[in-house]
Amino acid sequence: METDTFPEIPDLVWGESLVTGDGRMDETHEEFVTQLARLRALPHDQQLEPYRALVAHTVEHFEREERWMVAVGFAEDNCHAAHHRQILDTMRAVEAHFLQGDHEIIDRMAAALAEWFPMHAQTMDAGLAQHMRAVGFDSRTETLADPSRVRPATMTGCGSVHCS
Repeated sequence: METDTFPEIPDLVWGESLVTGDGRMDETHEEFVTQLARLRALPHDQQLEPYRALVAHTVEHFEREERWMVAVGFAEDNCHAAHHRQILDTMRAVEAHFLQGDHEIIDRMAAALAEWFPMHAQTMDAGLAQHMRAVGFDSRTETLADPSRVRPATMTGCGSVHCS
C-alpha cells in the first residue's frame, strides 16, 4: 500500500554513541540534542521561538568548531565548514516557510536534524576532536600547547576517516 507519509524519525537522545571525546564539544552537542528534543515535543503554534533559539545555538556551535578547525590547521574552506553552511542555510530557510503558513515545516526540519546529527557527530566532529587531541589543542581555552605542531591551512578535509 502506498502512503504519502514519511517514516517516523525517533527522538534523538544524548548518549555514549554521540560522544566525541572533547568535553567542550560534547557539552555543546548535548545542549543541541536537548533543545531539539524540547522543540519536537511542542505543538506547532509554540515552535517558532524555540526554533529560533535552536538556530542561534547552532550558529554559535558551528562558529566555535570552525574557529577550532582553523586553529588546528584546517583551511577556512574545508568540507566540514561547508557542511555546516549547508545545514545552516537550510535551517534559516525554514522560518520563512513557517511564517508563510507551512506550520509543519519545523517538525520536518527537527526530524531531519535528529536523523542527520548522529552521523555528523560520529564522523566529522569525532574526527575533529581526535585531531585536536593529537595536536594538543585545548577547546576550553582555544589554545595549542605547542603551536609548532600545526601547519596552518593545510587540511581541506573534514578530519574524519570517512572524508578524503
